[in-house]
Amino acid sequence: MAESLPLDIPDSPRLAQNITHFARALRKAGLPIGTGRVVDAIRAVQAAGFTNKQDFYWTLHACFVNRPEHRVVFAQVFRLYWRDPRYMEHMMAMMLPAIRGVQEEHKADAGEKRAAEALLDGVERDVPETPDDQGETGIEVDATQTASSEERLRSLDFEQMSTDEIAQAKRILAQMKLPVRPILSRRGQASHLGHRIDRARTLRSAMRQGGELRDIARMQPKPRWPNLVVLCDISGSMSQYSRIILHFLHAVSNARGAGWARVHAFTFGTRLTNITRHLHQRDVDAALAAAGAEAQDWEGGTRIGECLHQFNRDWSRRVMGQGAVVLLITDGLERGDPDQLSHEMQRLHLSARRFIWLNPLLRWDGFAPRAQGILSMLPHVDSFRAGHSISSLQDLAAVISNPEDQGEKARLMTALSDGR
Repeated sequence: MAESLPLDIPDSPRLAQNITHFARALRKAGLPIGTGRVVDAIRAVQAAGFTNKQDFYWTLHACFVNRPEHRVVFAQVFRLYWRDPRYMEHMMAMMLPAIRGVQEEHKADAGEKRAAEALLDGVERDVPETPDDQGETGIEVDATQTASSEERLRSLDFEQMSTDEIAQAKRILAQMKLPVRPILSRRGQASHLGHRIDRARTLRSAMRQGGELRDIARMQPKPRWPNLVVLCDISGSMSQYSRIILHFLHAVSNARGAGWARVHAFTFGTRLTNITRHLHQRDVDAALAAAGAEAQDWEGGTRIGECLHQFNRDWSRRVMGQGAVVLLITDGLERGDPDQLSHEMQRLHLSARRFIWLNPLLRWDGFAPRAQGILSMLPHVDSFRAGHSISSLQDLAAVISNPEDQGEKARLMTALSDGR
């Protein structure tokens, strides 16, 4: 439960009106709440009482939250709304326009910015006076060369996006494709410019001419496209990133002319779930709703080694044939056996044509592979890159097509060897 100040019962409480306004704030923050749920919440609080803060939190939680992805937003809105004035002042200050450097002093946690926008919607915020308002000479800034809002959005961390920014990011991701270069297989196809002689076709042509060999048929390697296998972490530390990335995977699965033979998608937290068939639905909301209902371990723990063992045992031979490209999306924070994790990563690496690991933790400049899970996984991937923004996902096409790309793996492996 979100940390907040104790809830003191006012002398003349208007509890029903407060719960109604609280529900409106949740609706603006993205939770699908109708009038029926508001009535149920008021009746539930009336039955449970308003004497204990924890009971009151979970009573409203049971009435308003029915999806795992809504828990964080509910907790932040609850903390802001129900008697935490100091935190409210902080969020008000965060919403004011200000000139900041490259690094902000404090970045909002997941859901905080959306919660603040929902509660402060329609509230007039005091804007500090500028030097021009006081009759002084102001500083003119030439913004003709500054980045546009869309360019800023492409580099913005998914976890720091507001509700409107997330909606805009999803629209951008829905139009993205992930093209891949074809693989030249051993099978051949007819071609006048081919360097290989097609003996069978040459002999068949000669038999139709009474055994006279007139032309020599030639062929060239027939191109084919690999499968894309995506393993996406949906544990608590990855929930915000995985939701956005699943939108991207839906666009890739339904893109025409992208080049992939098939796109197989799996989610894992405490168990492995195959959501491939759900992503094939054309409507993205219906597809992700079905995928969320299928995966019951959203925002749970992380058992990467056990989930990879299940994938290698049950699914590897089905989806990894003919040089599949594997995309692993996780922060690598594993609490299981590191030896098992290393063994399963090695098995997966040997079965894949390219093994790419996207880790949101690489957004930090001072990232170092100190966690035992990351140390066990890093040697068994071909490329190790960040996966926290739109621009990082847009770079995937070049990474997949370039077998020499290692991302940050070479640098980190060198740093580890020097440290030893």
